[in-house]
Amino acid sequence: MSVAEDTVARNRALQTEWYGEPLGDRVRPLLGRLGLSQSGLAGVLGLSAPMLSQLMSGQRAKISNPAVLHRLMAVEDMVAAPAFGALAPAEIKERLAEIKADPAATTSGIRMAASERAPVARPAHTGEQQAGRGPADPARLIQVLLREVASAAEIEAAAGLIADRYPELAEVLRVYGTGRTSEAEAHFVRTVLKETLSETVRDRTVMP
Repeated sequence: MSVAEDTVARNRALQTEWYGEPLGDRVRPLLGRLGLSQSGLAGVLGLSAPMLSQLMSGQRAKISNPAVLHRLMAVEDMVAAPAFGALAPAEIKERLAEIKADPAATTSGIRMAASERAPVARPAHTGEQQAGRGPADPARLIQVLLREVASAAEIEAAAGLIADRYPELAEVLRVYGTGRTSEAEAHFVRTVLKETLSETVRDRTVMP
């Protein structure tokens, strides 16, 4: 095996550890479903076309910008949503433009309303509702943050170390660090939003 081939094999192995599978295997199905070229998808993600090509081919291993990973996950969620097949090309194009322009696509975009412990939601767009996205963006951002600072194997190891004494914290690490986005969103709704709703109901109940 040549040095170049060895580098590609190592980078693909690292991508599998960090992102669940090589990036080429994650990105190519999106190109087909969206009808986009690599250059077109690179523009949505905020990458140069050569950079995306290098990541897909394994010449580079890591997505260095967490905002790019956030956008990739948003595109994957849109394509995986049951309603995606019913979207018109113009709606898909508009949704991709929203993902590209999303100002919250960064780890600094994790914003919580301190008084309510609920996400600061931006107005839902019709295309966004059809594509199955809702107010669960904070769950995706937490995923991006965890996966930026540690690999899946490291997160799993950390969860294993604390599982006996702190099982709920270990679950958070596993769900957001190594699980699917849908699992993280469900966990976020089940814990944060449910608690917020319960507090709201309780406050209204005790009001004179």
